[in-house]
Amino acid sequence: MNALLRHIVVLPVLLPLLAGTLMFFVAEARRSLRISIALASVLAQLAAGAALLYLTSDAAPWIWPEGVGVYPVGGWPAPFGIVLVVDRLAAVMVTLTGIVSLSALVYSATRWDRPGQPFHSLLQFLTMGLNGAFLTGDLFNLFVFFEVLLAASYGLMLRGGGTERIRLGLHYVAVNLTGSVLFLVGVALIYGMTGTLNMADLAGRAAMLDPHERGLFDAGAAVLGIAFLIKAGSWPLNFWLPGTYSIAIAPVGALFAMMTKVGLYAILRLGTILEEYETLGAALFFIGLASLATGAIGMLGAKHLARLVGYSVLVSTGILLSALGLRIEALTAPILFYLVVSAITTCLFFLLTGMTDRTRQADPALFASDDEEPAPVYAAYGIKAPSVEGGDGDVGVAIPAVMAFLGMVFACCALLVTGLPPLPGFLAKFSLLATALAATPAGAAPKEVWLLAVAVLGSGLAGLIALSRVGMRLFWSVAARQTPRLRLLEAAPVGMLVLLAGGLALFAGPVNTYLDAAARSLHRPDAYLHAVLSLETRREAPAEPAP
Repeated sequence: MNALLRHIVVLPVLLPLLAGTLMFFVAEARRSLRISIALASVLAQLAAGAALLYLTSDAAPWIWPEGVGVYPVGGWPAPFGIVLVVDRLAAVMVTLTGIVSLSALVYSATRWDRPGQPFHSLLQFLTMGLNGAFLTGDLFNLFVFFEVLLAASYGLMLRGGGTERIRLGLHYVAVNLTGSVLFLVGVALIYGMTGTLNMADLAGRAAMLDPHERGLFDAGAAVLGIAFLIKAGSWPLNFWLPGTYSIAIAPVGALFAMMTKVGLYAILRLGTILEEYETLGAALFFIGLASLATGAIGMLGAKHLARLVGYSVLVSTGILLSALGLRIEALTAPILFYLVVSAITTCLFFLLTGMTDRTRQADPALFASDDEEPAPVYAAYGIKAPSVEGGDGDVGVAIPAVMAFLGMVFACCALLVTGLPPLPGFLAKFSLLATALAATPAGAAPKEVWLLAVAVLGSGLAGLIALSRVGMRLFWSVAARQTPRLRLLEAAPVGMLVLLAGGLALFAGPVNTYLDAAARSLHRPDAYLHAVLSLETRREAPAEPAP
């Protein structure tokens, strides 16, 4: 049984690969079969993520006593072979990916996936890249999984037509290709100095470098860090993100909620494994503040909801980077809690925009500039235009009290983004600021902590002003407003995410206990290093002589 349970580590990568490939052989007319395959795959991935949460916890010490599971692909041990490694942080990220993917998939099944075959395969490959990036144990395969998820995101981003989508999509491709080149340069420099790309093996080899070799290693680490910051959407190379995310169709924008988290995960993972990985160091704090300020100003200037949500992504990225830049160990658990809350919030908000856009029978996501008027149709999506009350609509059950439902969800999103009680956005920001103010390590100046507090509170006020203005126009203005006809499959994932956010607030204690354990294991990576590198010892141990 233990041997079978250890194979769960590879399932979040293997299942979407098989499902995405299989759907290429399913005829376009068999849409129900494609959706069934995609749904089974995503549900299995979510179940695997939940199982990994349990297996890496203290409740199941008989599987992985140190809370770290290692899966040697092909049976080759580290550092010579490819290994997948799961600990508490990786399990959290895989589970979060499953939640976001399931929400986007169910939401898209009403109309957004038509024509559907490439959409569902690309969605599976995107989740494969995300899960692989969270589980891989070496830098080169981190690059490979980055490229897998980016290649899938290019197809999803450019889905449909329209000049603005293509223009912004090309910006998105160009920026990410630049980040990929920097990624390769950083990996090459690190490999040239250490002779390994396995993350666990790097920790020991980097510590043994001569001073002149250390300079090149630090240069490679800095280039790699810049690549991660580009992927995370940080200032100053985040100009592409609000327009690109807002012009994507709603379920794709929700999926993109996880993509910026990959860069943040990589910074956190390498920054704790390589104890001397301080090349970016305090620069993260100021980069984060600049990203936060850019997002807050953009939210104040945004006139349309989808674009405002895009700027809120920059705000969350800025808060996370600023908190990481303080280099306070006690902040890691609140950072992880805020990361989880922000990913769920962004996913929920993008799904909401796909429904609120119909109140004007137009789609603001088809244009990039806040000065432009909404384009008049959904034709660029290649989908059937959604109906208003009394229209024909698609097959399915429409939910009652549509505007009340949308208003409630919008209010929940506003509370989550601005950090107001009683939802977990408040708990995440409060715990982060309270921990930062209570900590007094030698390396962090009090003025930086107070500056972060002012910036976080100021961005919350800016978000409240911007969302209040947009909300009044959406729900209180009666001019040219139509009541959309929503489908149950669209409302269900939105309602599920609202309930999940409420659950995070109600069960914040157990969640933070788990995240505290994840933070401790990150800052004390001995268990991670031992679990990965001890595979080599076990494989090379001489066999006992035959009797």
